[in-house]
Amino acid sequence: MDSFRQDDYNRSLSFGVDENSPIPRGVSRSAKGNSFLQGPKNHSERIRRSMGLLDQVATPGLGVSATPSSSLKYSTYTPSKLPIPSQYDVTGIVSPTPRRLKTQNMPADPMSLGSMSIPEQTRLAASLLMTPIRQPIASLESMTPSEVTEDFTLTNVNLLLEDDPGMSATAGLFEDFMKSFRVFSSPTDVFRLVAEYEKLCSEQVTMLNKLVKKANPGQNKFSKTVEVLNLLEQEKCTWRLLGSLYQDRQSAEDEETMDTGMDMERKSEQEISNSLFARNSSLRQSQIVVDWLERNAVDQIQDYYENVEFYSQSVCWENTLHSLQQKTARVSRSDRQLVSHMDPDAPVRENKPLAELDREDEARLLKNLFAKIRAGQLEDAQRLCKKCGQAWRAATLEGWKLYHDSNMKALSTGNIAAIEGNPNRDIWKATAWRMSQDERFHPYERAIAAVFSGNLKEVLPVCRSWDDCLWAYFRVLVDQQVEQEIRENVQPGRESQPLPDNYFDKLLTTNKIFQDLQAFPSEDIEMQSKQKYHLIQKYLILGEIDALVEEMGEWLLDDVHRPSQHLVRFMAHVVLFFRGLGLDSKEEICTAIIEAYVKNLIDVKHLELVSVYAAQLPESLQVECYAHFLEGIQEKDTRKYCLQLAEEAGLDVPKITKTVVENIRNRDLTEFTADTGSTPAIDAATSQVDRKKIEAIDWLVFDPSQRAEALKQSNAVMRTFLGIKKHDAAKEVFHKIPGDTIDVIMKNWLGHAGRVSLPVEDDNAIKEYLCIKAYLNALDTFNDWFEHFHNKKPVEPTVIEGATFHQKVQHEHEEKEFKMELERWQHGLNSNTKAVVDNIYNVLLFPNGGWMVDQYTDDLMDNSRATQLQRLRELCIPLLVFLLQSVLHTTGQYKQALMLADVIASEEQQLYTVFDKDELRKLLGKIRESSIELLDDNLDALGYEM
Repeated sequence: MDSFRQDDYNRSLSFGVDENSPIPRGVSRSAKGNSFLQGPKNHSERIRRSMGLLDQVATPGLGVSATPSSSLKYSTYTPSKLPIPSQYDVTGIVSPTPRRLKTQNMPADPMSLGSMSIPEQTRLAASLLMTPIRQPIASLESMTPSEVTEDFTLTNVNLLLEDDPGMSATAGLFEDFMKSFRVFSSPTDVFRLVAEYEKLCSEQVTMLNKLVKKANPGQNKFSKTVEVLNLLEQEKCTWRLLGSLYQDRQSAEDEETMDTGMDMERKSEQEISNSLFARNSSLRQSQIVVDWLERNAVDQIQDYYENVEFYSQSVCWENTLHSLQQKTARVSRSDRQLVSHMDPDAPVRENKPLAELDREDEARLLKNLFAKIRAGQLEDAQRLCKKCGQAWRAATLEGWKLYHDSNMKALSTGNIAAIEGNPNRDIWKATAWRMSQDERFHPYERAIAAVFSGNLKEVLPVCRSWDDCLWAYFRVLVDQQVEQEIRENVQPGRESQPLPDNYFDKLLTTNKIFQDLQAFPSEDIEMQSKQKYHLIQKYLILGEIDALVEEMGEWLLDDVHRPSQHLVRFMAHVVLFFRGLGLDSKEEICTAIIEAYVKNLIDVKHLELVSVYAAQLPESLQVECYAHFLEGIQEKDTRKYCLQLAEEAGLDVPKITKTVVENIRNRDLTEFTADTGSTPAIDAATSQVDRKKIEAIDWLVFDPSQRAEALKQSNAVMRTFLGIKKHDAAKEVFHKIPGDTIDVIMKNWLGHAGRVSLPVEDDNAIKEYLCIKAYLNALDTFNDWFEHFHNKKPVEPTVIEGATFHQKVQHEHEEKEFKMELERWQHGLNSNTKAVVDNIYNVLLFPNGGWMVDQYTDDLMDNSRATQLQRLRELCIPLLVFLLQSVLHTTGQYKQALMLADVIASEEQQLYTVFDKDELRKLLGKIRESSIELLDDNLDALGYEM
């Protein structure tokens, strides 16, 4: 029965789509080796190499031939991947994912893994440990000893012992996506970028499959790894769908003016189909969905389906044949009622069974054939039929192909071309339809016939997952539209065999398909239709971008079932993909999705990634998000690095650093308090919150061009500390400001505006800085005086009664040393007293309007700052006056103490305005005490001689 020719057969698998067509049939593999991101190995590369090494050490590999590309299509309109440089050259380390031998817990259907529960998937992963069969990989000689040690340590210790190995293994994916996003940033590279995303996910899926195989059975933590594996598998498929659909949709926009009419020239079935696909974008995209689902099924077959071996290698139903031969020779006396003939129709015609072993083989064969057809691997299905001695079945799989005879138009070359397809396809299709409804056939055999005849009702019973059902629906949709077009435009020649009455009973549309799946009789498939990635795929197929964005936005609001980090990453990149195509949709929700991804990156401290994605937000959110990120960075070198990344990403660094400082300094604000009775020698302690405010100033001193802003923010922080008497904290902030700050500000302004005067805001900030400096100097000198006066005064020696001569001589010596020490102490006291008096008077008599009084004002003045300045004058000036009076009175300078009253009452400084009544009453009482001391010295009350 092996009558069809291989070359004719190969040509019949395509419907006029040339191999060099811009939309080729197969999906091209990514180029190998041209790494576009050279440099140190990242996390994913190390893990990938580790897995390969462990594979080599564990078991020698088995060679498995590559699966041919799909040929089960009217015409493959899925756009091919654009050639992209390979990020990882791992072909010598990690082999292609091999097919696995059948194990006890292997799923019966290759497409059923997605519907398994997490415990079932965990048991499946554990069962794979029992028979690891892997491809050959590169030898260890190709790696250095240090690399071998590093990779084995990383895999065995750091990964397999992690609480969540799946997330740890895929941590590098976030950085990989960012690098690809930056490399393919041009709008013309948007589909190359999608292809790269798909490739990255595919590499991670391969790696996770290997990681799961290293797990010990019963480890609950690996259920999380399987969950991550499923997520990335779905993400890979979704990127594949996204690229294929939107590449076609973008190209279709340029073809809207194409003539959609059919010319009167005689056309074959294949030409009619090709013309329909060329002008009908909706049908073309439906075929893209079919191609996509078949490509996904290929991956699942390679990963999860067993290699089926049959006892019959060249003879069909060998056990039945053996039984018939024994009966003919009258050797066997078995009473089993078996078929009496060996032709393919015998079991149905005679209504008798095959031998039991043959029935088992037949059931397995049909199930495998359906799986290969489901994966678009028609050639493999036919090859398997021939291998099992059923070449007749391989021939029957040719009957659905559209007829085309190129000899009908011209014989310009003088050579007769082979005829393609089946000229009696309509008869074959009607027969296949009837066969699919005949319950005498095996369910999978009926399903195979139903696939090619468009009988949806008979395909669905063998579909085990949402993907299977979606494939069946879209195959029938394409079949219906192509069949209708052919029958409406076929040229007269012979009358076509009529279709079954119920062929067009249920005309499918994409919307109707998804409505049916949402209300599917199977509860499992109905639940699968509500899974997040399936919802995303649904909206992509329907082209409903607004609905997709709204759905993803609702997921972010669900605090109970919040999307995983990988899903949020995918959502953000999908939004950026649409933005790259100019398909703006629900901008507010899109911004929220990107912002959610940025916050995830901040939480896990992906330093290099935050700036890249924050730059995709509106400017106000850029500043807010990145400032929030920088607040958590403490190390000085890391801070510089993050600012450099922000500058490279095009963020507004000055505004961001200003926001960081303002956010930190405005946190936990405390009201100013007045306590003139205490001394600065007892300072309030610096808390951890205060320490963060102090260190925040570092953000503004890295860049000299921000020196003016650094000065303003430092002044604001110091005002707060001075107001709550945290003088040591204020000093630390003061020392954060470089000593050349005023000169740098002047030079920056001179280079920017020439000889124009400084802005009022900057001028006032400089004066405020000098005011604070004067105040801190006054406090420092008072503290020095206080320490010297109370703690460094020498103690006069004493002599006991009845002292010996030796003790008296020693006392005289100590008396001399005491007088010398007392003289030195008095000299130091005089010096410290003079310094205190001078520095306090520098504050009290501060020029240009007074201490903490702006020299210039305008309409843009900050009212809160003005209030703080006035409050500081009311707190600090009385404090300094009482300190000065105390120093003067204590050191016997009573006349100078009385002169304080003249300074306070002066109309030029108007210091009396910052005192309240109680403070003035207290000050007058202190002055009165000094006057009494003068009177005791025989002077008048003002210190003059009487």
